[in-house]
Amino acid sequence: MNLDFHLEKFFRDNRIAIHYFSDMDGLITVCQRFAIDLIVMGSREDFTDEIQLVRLIKRNVFLDIIPIIVYHPDPKDTDIVAAYQNGVEDFIHGMWMEKLVEVRIRRVIERSRRDLSVNPSTRLPGPTVIEREIRRQIGLQEEFAICYADLDNFKAYNDYYGYYYGDKVIQLTARVIKDIVFDLCRGGFVGHIAGDDFIFIVSPDVIDSICTRVISTFDALIPYRYAEEDRTCGFITTTNRRGEIEQFPILSMSIAVITNSNGTFSHPGELSKMLADLKKAVKAKDGSNYMVERRQKY
Repeated sequence: MNLDFHLEKFFRDNRIAIHYFSDMDGLITVCQRFAIDLIVMGSREDFTDEIQLVRLIKRNVFLDIIPIIVYHPDPKDTDIVAAYQNGVEDFIHGMWMEKLVEVRIRRVIERSRRDLSVNPSTRLPGPTVIEREIRRQIGLQEEFAICYADLDNFKAYNDYYGYYYGDKVIQLTARVIKDIVFDLCRGGFVGHIAGDDFIFIVSPDVIDSICTRVISTFDALIPYRYAEEDRTCGFITTTNRRGEIEQFPILSMSIAVITNSNGTFSHPGELSKMLADLKKAVKAKDGSNYMVERRQKY
């Protein structure tokens, strides 16, 4: 059964890309580089390896949000049960009924987009998954750094250029953070809280290298999200939150960083409060900056 042929036919009215993998490392690389809607696995042989791969996928916090469909023409009952027990969203088997298979695949994707806490614009994990990952990190009782990034004066940009261009900036920001975090910290996590607020969790030893590169890359790219005349001026003129006309400089990024040294924190709320306070301090500086809070919790 040529699954990619059928998938391309099912989605012939949509632009889709099919990426191939042969093992867990290959799958992780694909999913870190592309926004994946669905993982499909098929086999005509013994299904032991596929079940093991499903188990590994569902244990990975970044991959867990991607639905899995498996196919086997004549599986054992135990294989079907094991697949569902380990987290597959659907197991297609037996007679291949073209239209029915297409509907089942479409429904799995639709349910995933509706039910999972994934930001529809950036396809990054949202607040529910972010909190779950922070709790998991705390439970490991290992050191980690949580970085809270947001854009300075984004509301002014969004009001001036409109939501369409504002969303393009959000997507650009997500891509910059995601690519750099996964390049420098393979086990890192990136989430999208909402709007222009992002979270990424990395090892403490790469804080400086990641934050420095995220900021420098963002600063190099963001001017090109402005009209030429605004880029030349270095600012836009629009109404501020008080209804007054104000000049706003080219967008910049502020990153507040807290490390969980020696198991300092026991609850996401403790981290959240300190991050909010630290973010105010770093945003008070001109341009793009990051600041690491190295004090104990308060």
